[in-house]
This record gives sequence, C-alpha cells and structure tokens, in this order.
Amino acid sequence: MRMATFAAESNGEKDLVADNKESLEKSNGQSETRVYARRWLILGLFCLYTMTNAYQWIHLNIIFDVLKVYYNESLPGDDDQQSLAIDWLSMVFMLAYIPLIFPVTWLLDRKGLRVIALLGTFLNALGAWIKCTAVASDRFMVLMAAQTVCSIAQVFILGMPARVAAVWFGPDQVSTATSLGVFGNQLGTAVGFVLPPYVVKVHEDLSITGRSLSYLFYGGAGYTTLLFILVLFLFQKEPSMPPSLAQQKIVEAAAHENYLASLKRLVKNSPFNILVITYGLNVGVYYALSTLLNPIILGFFKVNCGWIGLTLVIAGLLGAVLGGIWLDKTKLFKVTTAAIYALTFVCTLAFTFTLYLNKIWVVYITSGLVGFFMTGYLPVGFEFAAELTYPESEGTSSGLLNASAQMFGIILTLSMGALMRLKGGERENIRNALLVACGILLGGGALTIAIRNNLYRQRAEKDDKDGKTEGSEKVTSS
Repeated sequence: MRMATFAAESNGEKDLVADNKESLEKSNGQSETRVYARRWLILGLFCLYTMTNAYQWIHLNIIFDVLKVYYNESLPGDDDQQSLAIDWLSMVFMLAYIPLIFPVTWLLDRKGLRVIALLGTFLNALGAWIKCTAVASDRFMVLMAAQTVCSIAQVFILGMPARVAAVWFGPDQVSTATSLGVFGNQLGTAVGFVLPPYVVKVHEDLSITGRSLSYLFYGGAGYTTLLFILVLFLFQKEPSMPPSLAQQKIVEAAAHENYLASLKRLVKNSPFNILVITYGLNVGVYYALSTLLNPIILGFFKVNCGWIGLTLVIAGLLGAVLGGIWLDKTKLFKVTTAAIYALTFVCTLAFTFTLYLNKIWVVYITSGLVGFFMTGYLPVGFEFAAELTYPESEGTSSGLLNASAQMFGIILTLSMGALMRLKGGERENIRNALLVACGILLGGGALTIAIRNNLYRQRAEKDDKDGKTEGSEKVTSS
C-alpha cells in the first residue's frame, strides 16, 4: 500500500514538474517536437507512387518509332505532324501542370498531404486503366486522353517532395528527405526509359505489337492500383507532433493563410523570382532532352536509346541524393546551386559534341554526367526556394518552380523539336537544337549568380534552438 502511495506521489510530482515545464515552454512560445520512425514509411510510399507517375510521363515517348507505326491510322497524315502528336504524349504533362498547380496547392494547404496523395494515386491508376482501352491502331486519341488523366495526377505529386520532408522530417534530414523524394520520381523515369523498348517492339503483324502494348499497359494499371490501396490504408496527413518548430510554423501558417496573399508576397520576393526563372530553364532543358532523346540518339547511333536514358537517370539519382546530403551537411545553398548549374552547362556542351565521335561509350559517359548534375539540381532548387520564401508554404514555392519548369519544358521541346525536323542535315539540326539548350543553361547560370543568399529558414531554426536552450535553462534553475 505504501509502495502504491509512494508511486502515486512520485508520479504526481513528475506530472507537476512536466506541467511546469510545459507551461514554461508555452510561456516561451514553444511546443513539443518529435521525429517519428513512421516518416520512412510515408516517404517510401511517396517515392513509389511518384515513381509510377514519372514512368507514365516518359514510357511512351521512348518507343516513339513503335507508336508512329502502330497508331499511323489515327495520327495526322503529315510526318512532322505525326512526330509532334507523339511528342504531346509527354508535353501534355507540362501543359496540365501550369494552370492546375494553383488550385492543387490551395487544396494542399487546406486539406493536407493525405487528400493530395489519395487524389494523385487515384488519378494515376485511372489513367493507367484508360490506356488499357487504347490498344487499337485507331485509338490514339484514347491514349492521349489517358495521358491527360495521368498528367493531372502529376500535379498532385511532382511538387510534393519538399512538403513531405517538411511535415515529417527534422531539420537535419529535411534536405536528404527531399532528395529521396526526387530520387523516387527519377527512378520512375529510369524504368520508363528501359522497360518499354524490351516489352514493345515493331512487328509486321500489328496485332503482335498490340498484344505487347497490352502487357505494358495492364502491368502498369495493376501496379498503380495496388499503390492507391496502400496509400488509402497507410498514408497519414501529418504526425501527432511536428518534427521541428520552424517547419510547424510553415504548415500552420499555410492552413490559415490567404492563398492569394501568399502568392502576392512570393511575387514581390525578387531572389525567389530569379530562382523560378533559373530553375525553369534548367529543368525545362531536362524535360526537352528526355522527350527528344529517342530521335537525338537515333540520329547518330542505331541502338536502343533506353539504356542511354537509363544512364542519364541513374547518374541523376546519385546526384539528387548526394545533393541533398551535401546541403544538410553544409547549408551552402547558393554556392551549390551555382556550381551545379555551371557543371550542367559544361556537361551538356560535352554531350553535344561527343555525339560526333561515333563512340557510343563516350556518349554514355557524357549523358551520365548531364544527368548527374541536371537531376542533382532538382532537390537543391526545392530547398533553396524553401529558404528564400520561409515561412511561406513549401507546396506553393515548389509549385511555382515546377510551373516554370513545365512552361519552359513545352517551349524548349517544341523549339528544339522544330529545329531537329528542319530540312537539311539531320545531325547538324540535332547539334543546333542542343546548342540552343546549352545557350539556355549558360544564361540561367549567369542569372543564378544574381540571387541573394537569404536563408530565412536556417535563421528560424537557429532561433528555435537558441530559444529551446534558454527555456531548458529556466526549467533547470526553477
């Protein structure tokens, strides 16, 4: 009985101390933070479903030549128009993103990650199933409709790595988590480059080609449906306690903030506006190169260009992860951004001229270097934007970055594609198109140097740590 009474008294004293500590923390404007092990499950699910959406973006354009033969009956009669129509299977992803990112970002701030994840995975699966009905030579428009649904799903997925990281990960892991989210997306692109050319090939009997397309489409539909079910049962909106105070302020502010007022503040943020342009130019070049990779490589080598695409993306995965880890360790946001931009320009220039060497192994090396730096730029750009715009929502800043990338991606894909289809020497046309991309990267790199290094989020994290230390000292002395 005494033991029970003593235990109760001890527990009562502990509760009193805890209450006093909590009240002291509240008086200092602080709340509890905690990093949950479940964060890795949430990030893993996100990586899986962003992977499938990126796969659906590129998996048709990499079999450009097959689709041109199979769907010839329902494609425009002119050869250039046929090529442009197939290019739009990829570009529709860029076109849909630009107007839809604003309502989707508003919905993210109001409803949180779970609703966005459910809508993204559902639309992704729906688009995959519609593709299964497009297996007939007169149904190219059905295929385009399916890609359009998948492109709408992308709006709920592409800009989310920074938000998933901010909601679930602490300040010492947030850049790494963002880079892993980008890693998942790029892994999907890698699968999209390599898998379709092995499953789908041109046959004189188009029914055999159609059967192989069915295998490709039904496999994708089944997998995306499984991911939707997993997200439905396992994906959470947010942890019970935030991982850091600075990141909690962003999420809380976004839930109550006037979205238009937030956009107006971002428009007035000059360093962020420059980053929006430079990010759009860099990633727009990446989108154009990915979309046009098949005709670029086939202009010089009669090989399966899916493996070159895989090299580009796998090297990019490494670059993305290392970029995130580097930022977590050094916090050198502007220096890292400018250095990666400069190296991207140099490597793209090297890729352009090594095509003429007629040595495929050299092209593998230069394409890998392009991918390493160009994809490595993605998480760095997201995190630099979060620093420049704190305490605005990462969903809003990431959305604007991606909208810029999609816009420049469409412009560059159309202009470079038009240059490549000009009458005259095929190789010279390809070289001129790639030199345009190099010029764009050179201009973007010069603009990057002009961005002021305003690391507002880092300052907030430092202030919170200093406040916690001061609050702890007050509790101890009392």
